[in-house]
Amino acid sequence: MAETGATAQRDWWSAARPYFEKESLAAFFVGVSSGFPYAMIGATLTTRLAQDGIDKATVTAFTLAFLVYNFKVFWAWIVDGVRIPVLWRLGQRVSWMILAGVLVMASVVNLALVDPSENLPATIIAAVLVGVAGATFDIVIDAYRIETLKPYQLGTGSGMNQYGWRVGSAGAGAIALVVAVRYGWSAAYLSCALLALPAMLTALIMGEPVRRQITIARKGVSEVWQSIAGPFKEFFQRHGAWLVLAFILVHKIGDTLANLTFRLLFDDLGFSNDEIAIYDVGVGFWAYLIGIFVGGIIYARLGLKRSVLIALVLMAVSNVSFAALAVAGKTNLGLAAAIGFENFASGYGGVVVVAYFSALCDLRFTAAHYAMISAAASIVGRLLTGTTAGGLIEWAGYVNFYLLTTVLAVPGIVLFAWMMRAGLVDQALGTAGTEESASG
Repeated sequence: MAETGATAQRDWWSAARPYFEKESLAAFFVGVSSGFPYAMIGATLTTRLAQDGIDKATVTAFTLAFLVYNFKVFWAWIVDGVRIPVLWRLGQRVSWMILAGVLVMASVVNLALVDPSENLPATIIAAVLVGVAGATFDIVIDAYRIETLKPYQLGTGSGMNQYGWRVGSAGAGAIALVVAVRYGWSAAYLSCALLALPAMLTALIMGEPVRRQITIARKGVSEVWQSIAGPFKEFFQRHGAWLVLAFILVHKIGDTLANLTFRLLFDDLGFSNDEIAIYDVGVGFWAYLIGIFVGGIIYARLGLKRSVLIALVLMAVSNVSFAALAVAGKTNLGLAAAIGFENFASGYGGVVVVAYFSALCDLRFTAAHYAMISAAASIVGRLLTGTTAGGLIEWAGYVNFYLLTTVLAVPGIVLFAWMMRAGLVDQALGTAGTEESASG
């Protein structure tokens, strides 16, 4: 009995140990910087616009700024293969991390200086610029994370990255809400701009990733075209690639459609900025952290396929909790329960799904591949959110809207289960999920 208990304890420690390795810690800090631009044009901007009296249809249309993230695949190859003058001596990934971080800080400062109630077009342009800078930052951060982590660290490393992302997004959102009440929205945005620094400093300290597998030697049009077309060609030559792409496109429709409307629900139910900040951080933040930790452990214990399937089910069901909150009305317990369950599901799902998507990358085209995958993962949901979410809420009400988002998650669950049975999940993996190092 004692020996069995000791063995189990060692197994759990082996599963948790990668959380404390330097590569995973680096994934955490770059995640902090990855999360905050999303908050600046997501929930934070939604709250700002709603409090300025902007109608729901216009508010949800602002989520189209996120579409910039879906188009990042078209310039991700630049991050893979273009040297930055002077800075390139720091390394390709490090130099781009510095440049992208500076661009994000500048764009957030620009958004801080516009007033939506006075100049809505200027606010739209500023939000799109934050999207462009944030998407470029994401390209660099994702490539750096994937190339820094070893295959066995993908689960826990993705977990640490999600920890960081949540700290950056929820932290920036909460800081912005609290500062806005006391000093105004411009001060709120300015106070968040410095959250770009953790990724920049991490890249400078850790240096260039060891697993990086690309030589920059672009000499002519044919080489440039190959750098653009090569990632797509490699991916779609894999067995089952089109089905994998179909899964990527549909698996997150319901979750994305629902996620960017939560602040509208909270505002209509009468929750204050301070109440939202308290429950988002006090309950949601910790539920997210628990979900991430559980996700990393389950990924290590059950493997990629079963852990992803569980995540898909949890993320679908989590939307029902907001339908229940809409029925219950303004209740602190209901808000805590809805935010808690949704954040646990998102934390768990973020780890295992991100680990799966990371494993799909080829190390020769890391930035381009992950940009393509992550962009495809949310484009349908973002289009629906920006074009129909506000109208659907006004037409059908919050309860029916969130029930609809739950139904929209079912095709992704069914498709992934079929891919598991057919062996396509394993067959479509890239070198990031199978090779230990650049030499391996």
